[in-house]
Amino acid sequence: MKIILFFAAFSGMLSVILGAFAAHGLKNKLSTNMLDTFQVGVQYQMYHSLALILLVILYRQMPQALLLFSAGFMIAGIIFFSGSLYLLAMTQIKWFGPVTPLGGLFFIVGWALLLASALKGVN
Repeated sequence: MKIILFFAAFSGMLSVILGAFAAHGLKNKLSTNMLDTFQVGVQYQMYHSLALILLVILYRQMPQALLLFSAGFMIAGIIFFSGSLYLLAMTQIKWFGPVTPLGGLFFIVGWALLLASALKGVN
């Protein structure tokens, strides 16, 4: 769980840095549409960084393998979803666009595993 907490903290910090970079460094370099695309990546990265911290806390209260799998899928979602949006916005290479839904699927699976863990933990 220390690795997941480290990743969550690093990812949260990185999302703040990237959000500031987009707001100040990219606003005159990217189209409004591409800037919005970049910001969606930042928002989802932050949401899921916070969710990872929640998973670490939950795991300490209720150690279940499902929570570890949930964290793994959320990490993959951050990399594939947010990463593909950053690359799409910065490079304008359309090939990165189809990768984004795969990252979204990873997020959904991560949340579904958290739901399954919650249901399993209910007595």
